[in-house]
Amino acid sequence: TECVSGCVCPEGLFDDGKGGCVEQKDCPCIHNNEWYSSGKKIKVDCNTCTCQKGVWKCTDNVCYGTCMIYGSGHYNTFDGKFYDFDGSCEYVATQDFCGDKNSSGSFSIITENVPCGTTGVTCSKAIKMFLGVSSQVMKTLSNRNATPLSAILEVIPEFELLYWNRTVGLYLVIEASNGVMLIWDKKTTVFIKLSPDYKGKVCGLCGNFDDKANNDFTTRSGLQESNPLNFGNSWKQSPMCPDVTQEIKPCDLKPHRKSWAEKECSIIQSEVFKICHSKVNPLPFYEACVHDACSCDSGGDCECFCSAVAAYAQECIKAEACVFWRTPDIC
Repeated sequence: TECVSGCVCPEGLFDDGKGGCVEQKDCPCIHNNEWYSSGKKIKVDCNTCTCQKGVWKCTDNVCYGTCMIYGSGHYNTFDGKFYDFDGSCEYVATQDFCGDKNSSGSFSIITENVPCGTTGVTCSKAIKMFLGVSSQVMKTLSNRNATPLSAILEVIPEFELLYWNRTVGLYLVIEASNGVMLIWDKKTTVFIKLSPDYKGKVCGLCGNFDDKANNDFTTRSGLQESNPLNFGNSWKQSPMCPDVTQEIKPCDLKPHRKSWAEKECSIIQSEVFKICHSKVNPLPFYEACVHDACSCDSGGDCECFCSAVAAYAQECIKAEACVFWRTPDIC
């Protein structure tokens, strides 16, 4: 037999991925292309996973779902599907009135998107939260000095449904007794959190919260769509609004802003966020940041950039990677 060059572990031992040989009980586990040694714990959403003999063993808590809408038309659904949609109209972000004629539903959240900048991209300017069916009370909280546009939040609850609001840091938090929570930065970022009871029972631009991202583009009529524009158009509130027919590429329309946008947004892929890169893929957030920095050309361009970076930082915090990125010079 001829010799074969290379390194092989002795019988009964296993390659640990770092050039060493270990027993099976000490085998490491891999997550997001990073190796974790046996016994190490990581947090995945609201569950803790422990590496045991080369496989992850996780707790099975049922987690709240989060949908994020931010900047100029970026959506990250409850099931983690990331897409862009620039429609100028009122749209259903999420609701539990979905197809079943007998279901009265308990809530509906509507986002009003309007053009921001001159390239045609749109931002969420107003959020309306309907709680219960017979809406009696209307509460309006507005922020008149938000650039690029004033943002408005209306809460329209039913008598029996309690809700309360509080301010946490930069965010206003509205929590309703039916397991719906809305977190708003008073500008162009909104997070919608739903309790696990709503799994598979909601619809709208935030998807259906059934832990499968591939069926999130379900239209109002219940059809599966692959094109985000057709999907988004189906959720508009008024038939009078025009349909979105093409994706807007602001950096192509404003090429002189592109290099500035890429330079500023490179912070997302830099050393600053290094500890988060293996936990949350930075690429869609970087591309969304460049898109926003190119499109915000009528004032508030730094704010658009800051919101885009903050959106990535928020996902990092959820993945337990705290990053201190704000400085006196940056946001």
